[in-house]
Amino acid sequence: MNRRDALKNTAVLLGTAISATTFGILFESFTLPENEKNFVSFSADQEKVLGELADIIIPPTKDSGGAKAAGLGSFIPMMITDCFPPKVQQAFAEGLKDMEAKSLKDFNKDFLSLTVKEREQLVANLRTETIEKQRADRTAKRSGVTYFFVLVRDLTILGYYASEIGCTQSREYIAIPGRYDGAADLKPGQKSWAT
Repeated sequence: MNRRDALKNTAVLLGTAISATTFGILFESFTLPENEKNFVSFSADQEKVLGELADIIIPPTKDSGGAKAAGLGSFIPMMITDCFPPKVQQAFAEGLKDMEAKSLKDFNKDFLSLTVKEREQLVANLRTETIEKQRADRTAKRSGVTYFFVLVRDLTILGYYASEIGCTQSREYIAIPGRYDGAADLKPGQKSWAT
């Protein structure tokens, strides 16, 4: 199975955990023409920022590594440049710059210099602002708007649960699954199933 098929299957398994917009773009754009790929580029520092941002969304636990350990710092930019149309790539790059500007404005530090608590506060503020923008855009009947936070969240969830860490450490994994049981009981503290 190739990478694109694996990601499509993971997106289907995640169902409503990722937004319908991202889900649609992923399925529509997996066949992105070569001349539309890599419309923007990301620096090594931006990949570090995205890895740390993803780690706020899915942090490490005592049982599993977080999003950064799963390699999301390089996965997110790869997905943006390889699978999303140029307009979305540009909007994502601008959103990343806006987040850095917000970090400087709110905390007088760049994102990588923030403490974990400050990063959590910044991400919470981004989430709240995104929800407000989505409501305003729905009221104004604007469609096709790209929201940086939504894309980061969706790609973090998709990439994490398609990674080895997400499938084997964060969730229960059976290499050779038995029958499907959609109503299997989970014991308190038991992880959900990856297969």
